[in-house]
Amino acid sequence: MSDPALDAAGSSLRVAAVRETLRDTLHVDAAAGKEHLIDAMRGFAALLVAYFHCRQVVWVGMQSFHQAMGHALTPGAIAAWLTLPVAWGSAGVPIFFVISGYCIHRGGAQRLAAQPGYRLPTLNFWARRFARIYPVLLAALILTFVLDSISLQLPPVSHKIRDIGLQAFLVNLFSLQGVAGKTYGSNGALWTLSLEIQFYAVYPLVFALRKRIGMPALVALVALVNVASAWLLERHDLQFFTSYWLSWMLGAWIADAGAMRPAAAFVPVASGAAMPRRQPSRLWYAAAAALIVLGCGAFHFGQYGAFQLWATGFACWLYAALGRQAAQAAQAASRGAAARTGNGAPGLALSVLSRFGDFSYSLYLIHLPIFVLLGSLFFRSELQLAIWPSFAFMLAVLPVAWLFYRIVELPAMRWSARLKPRAAKPLATPQGVQR
Repeated sequence: MSDPALDAAGSSLRVAAVRETLRDTLHVDAAAGKEHLIDAMRGFAALLVAYFHCRQVVWVGMQSFHQAMGHALTPGAIAAWLTLPVAWGSAGVPIFFVISGYCIHRGGAQRLAAQPGYRLPTLNFWARRFARIYPVLLAALILTFVLDSISLQLPPVSHKIRDIGLQAFLVNLFSLQGVAGKTYGSNGALWTLSLEIQFYAVYPLVFALRKRIGMPALVALVALVNVASAWLLERHDLQFFTSYWLSWMLGAWIADAGAMRPAAAFVPVASGAAMPRRQPSRLWYAAAAALIVLGCGAFHFGQYGAFQLWATGFACWLYAALGRQAAQAAQAASRGAAARTGNGAPGLALSVLSRFGDFSYSLYLIHLPIFVLLGSLFFRSELQLAIWPSFAFMLAVLPVAWLFYRIVELPAMRWSARLKPRAAKPLATPQGVQR
């Protein structure tokens, strides 16, 4: 018969080991995996949307190109055909919305997992979002005005340029485009920013409902609102956040699930040891692929239906990818030192894309007026048969966006960070893990 005191001591040692392993898992997950993956996807989405718009501004399009070139296999023709997937480049927008919901809710979800009574500091949240978003938006609107004013002096004027008057400026500054007016000047990409800001405005309500009714019921409720809004508003060309809310909430749901994952990262086995849980089923990836392909097909009939399918497909992929990274980090942590030797380091592709993700917001906000100006300067807004100018325009906008990020966005990020509440004492999960 075993000694109860020894059993208790052994149990305590096993629990302590699991706790230490969980700490390592969380460290690897936060420092290497999730941030790189999210930043990389943000960079991918920004590049996709930017080049999608670039082709529209400078190139004749696939149909006209095919009619003119037939089945020619010149280097220019091959390069043009290789850009065919970019025809669905607007898929980058639902990626942004899912990621936004994930990033905004992640911190609150982790707090709730550790302390169910946690309350969101609403005014502070809004202040930090304002500091993060509005200085960059104001600078982008001013830049759009300057660039479009130059483009307007180079007839024939691009059809991409809309009103650049004061009323249009204020409509976009107060994020009312899509409801009270159109996007500002040539910067048609701004239509999504009004929705983002509306998501932020209602997030405290989302957080409160999450505590009261739980995330699954909340996502179901938002899905019903999404469908009703599409019927009442979107089909009448009124763009309000409720018509796109589900995409954002899917990201929040992923963050909520991820916040609970560390507490359940290990399962006990008969020997008293702890083994990492299995990775998410590959069916998530299969569902993601199917939904994305369906979205590409639906795009032929309308962008809105394609948007919803793409958002759901990307959410399936992101849930599986983050779960896979968490499981791999847990397995590495369970092997001890492997967790501290770069086991979670990103691959080359993720690392490169995450660099673009650093300035993806700046790139998204300023790329279109730059493309329009370049098209006006070099081609008098005439669409080109060759695909090469679109590559050159894309290469030209990247360093400008990076400089904009350094000069405008980074100070805004620092301002937002200074507004963050002082860190409280670390919160303990039921397993004792300090966050």
